Amino acid sequence: MAQPQQTISVADLDIAQLSEVRKQLEEELNHLTNSFAQLKQAQAKFKTCLDNVNQVKPEHKSKTILVPLTNSLYVPGKLSDSEHVIVDIGTGYYVRKTRAEAAKHYSSKVEYIRTNVDTLEETINKKRENMNVIISVLQQKIQAETQGGPTGRS
Repeated sequence: MAQPQQTISVADLDIAQLSEVRKQLEEELNHLTNSFAQLKQAQAKFKTCLDNVNQVKPEHKSKTILVPLTNSLYVPGKLSDSEHVIVDIGTGYYVRKTRAEAAKHYSSKVEYIRTNVDTLEETINKKRENMNVIISVLQQKIQAETQGGPTGRS
């Protein structure tokens, strides 16, 4: 059976324990912030894909266009089928979809990531608030100790 969680006030922790908690929160914040940045990049990538799909139009059939291979590499090509596109669905798999299906696919990806970004942003804000509380209590304890307050020594 799981044991019930015990709540400890940060004011009851000593300076070393507070420093350790602060270090753990900093590591968590760094990890969450990196994850947030990666999600935002993925979201931007899917938005770009959606824009590219929306730029494929029937009137472009048989015209020479620039085909994006990467974000910075485009090659000239002729559009032979303006109703279908190839969609990267991940891990090296590609499927042929209509423009409407591809737009729906990328829109759903953008929305899914948006909800994750929003949730992650809330978590980051809560962790930052916790960090501020820890830092405040830690500063108070250090100040009290340097002013000859209780040090725990005899």
